[in-house]
Amino acid sequence: MHKQFITIAAKFGALAVAIGAFGAHGLQSMTQDEKILHSFQTGVQYQMYHVLALLAVGILFEKFPSKKLIWSGYSFIIGILLFSGSIYAITFLKINGSDLVKILGPITPLGGLFFIVGWLFLLLGVFKKN
Repeated sequence: MHKQFITIAAKFGALAVAIGAFGAHGLQSMTQDEKILHSFQTGVQYQMYHVLALLAVGILFEKFPSKKLIWSGYSFIIGILLFSGSIYAITFLKINGSDLVKILGPITPLGGLFFIVGWLFLLLGVFKKN
């Protein structure tokens, strides 16, 4: 399990760098709206923060194998997909003037909730036995 989390973290990390580079260069040619650019940057930052958290879970699982760490890893993965993924999608929907923004908007906080749960499972996985 730990190698899978490390592999996924590496892929999400590479993706965060690529998406961040696009945000710093390509996205600015699509919009000058500071709110949209800031939101996109937040999505990239949170993706990278939680890539590092997922990497930590993979490394810690070697020393503290537990179901709670597995739940932590899955929570971080789901959080990245929902939180950062929804921000990326909302960014492009806003640029294109789509009304689908209203549908995706509530997904972002749900991803944030998964981040919080992931951190709590990480804490429990290291300090409590199964």
